[in-house]
Amino acid sequence: MKKATINMLPTGILFDFDGVVVDSFNSHYTAWKSAFKELFDTEIPPFPKSCTGKSPLIIAAHFCSVIGKEEQAEALFFLKDNHLDINFTKPKVLPGVFEITNFLTEKNIPYGIASNATKLFLKNSIHHLNLNFTTVFGVEDYEKPKPSPEAYITLAKALGFLENDFNNIWVFEDSLTGTTAAKLAGMKPVGILTVHSEKELKDAGSVIAFPTLFEAFEYLNDI
Repeated sequence: MKKATINMLPTGILFDFDGVVVDSFNSHYTAWKSAFKELFDTEIPPFPKSCTGKSPLIIAAHFCSVIGKEEQAEALFFLKDNHLDINFTKPKVLPGVFEITNFLTEKNIPYGIASNATKLFLKNSIHHLNLNFTTVFGVEDYEKPKPSPEAYITLAKALGFLENDFNNIWVFEDSLTGTTAAKLAGMKPVGILTVHSEKELKDAGSVIAFPTLFEAFEYLNDI
């Protein structure tokens, strides 16, 4: 898995959140299910792999389209966000998060999170899990969420980077949506194999891929 395709430390590292830093599927899907049941009095369809990494509004539109209620997508989006906050379920930290953030702090490499999740969910999760992230952007912070590059460009600039620095910034992503965003931003997408295969992520633009952030930490530590 660890193929030597990158042989120098990055100047910065940007992280997606869901599927990279945490396993939050149950947190989100539980909120989707309860909101869908409240709004439509019926059970929600299964979560499709094709929606992984997409903005909550697009996911809401998908669920509503299955039952022919496309016009209710925005209502479902806001209700799900409310359920996610009121019935907050703490996600599970994925392997390597503490190791890699400690490593980046020691090496003075700036890092942060840019996610298509809502800002409130990100802040609640970081607080309850005691994660070492201080620069965090959620879906409300962009005019165009991923796969637009805006999320990662916004985060990189907030960390003090100029456009000339982007080609040596790594972006850890588990979704094709986010990988596309990182590539369009002119950065180096690095795959995390939570949902997609190494081939799928590399076909989307990842320059290298790891099972989790722990293997990525080991790789960085050996450079």
